[in-house]
Amino acid sequence: MRVLIVDDEPLARTRLAALIGQCDGVEVVGQAGDGEAALAAVAELAPDVLLLDINMPGLEGTTLARRLSGRAQPQVVFCTAYENHAVTAFELGAVDYLLKPVRLDRLREALARAGKRLEAAPRDAPGYLHARQRGEEVRIALDEVVALQAEDKYVVVLHSGGELLIEDSLRQLEEAYPDQLIRLHRSCLVPQARLVGLKTLADGRTLARLAGSGLQPEISRRNLPAVRRLLRMG
Repeated sequence: MRVLIVDDEPLARTRLAALIGQCDGVEVVGQAGDGEAALAAVAELAPDVLLLDINMPGLEGTTLARRLSGRAQPQVVFCTAYENHAVTAFELGAVDYLLKPVRLDRLREALARAGKRLEAAPRDAPGYLHARQRGEEVRIALDEVVALQAEDKYVVVLHSGGELLIEDSLRQLEEAYPDQLIRLHRSCLVPQARLVGLKTLADGRTLARLAGSGLQPEISRRNLPAVRRLLRMG
C-alpha cells in the first residue's frame, strides 16, 4: 500500500512516517506540507492512501478531500488534533479519523480499512465536482460534465443539466483528475471521454468535437499534439 503524508508540521510527518515503517506491506511514497503540494503529489505519485491533516495554511484538508471525493484512489484517513471535524470528514467519505498523537494500533486499523475499500471499489470510479447553488452544496459527476471554462475568478461547469460556477481553478482540477480531464487551451478543460474528434477550419484553427454536445471549443497549437495522441489511443 502506497501512502502520501500531508501535514504542515514536519515533526508530525516524521512521526507518521516512523509509524508506517512498523506497518507490514505499507510504504511512504511522498510527503507534502500543504494542500496544493498534495494535489500535485497525488497526480504524480498516485498514492493509495492519504494521511491528511485538516488545519493547514491555504488549502485545508477538508477542501482537499472534497476535491478528491468520489475517486477510488486515494482513500483518505484524517490525522488531526481536533475532534470537531469528524462528522464532516465522514460525510466526505473518509476511511477513518485519527486523533493526534496517532497510535500505532489505530493507524494499522485505519490502513486495513483503506485496503478493504480499495479492493472493493472499482478502479474507474467517477470523480465529482462540488459547487454551491442557491445556498446548497451540489455535486456533478465528471461523467455529466461537457466542458470547464475559466471566466474571471471562477470556472464555469457546462454539464448536461446546465451551468454552475465553482471556485477551483483549472490547474487544480487538472491536477486532481489527470486521467479524466484534458486541456484544450489555457481557459478550457474537457473530460477525455467526451472527446470524439477534431474539426479543422479553413483558417487553420482546430476545434474539438464533443460527444453529446454541439459545443466545439478551440484547441491551442500547444495542446493539439496531446489531444491528437489521446484520440489515436482511442
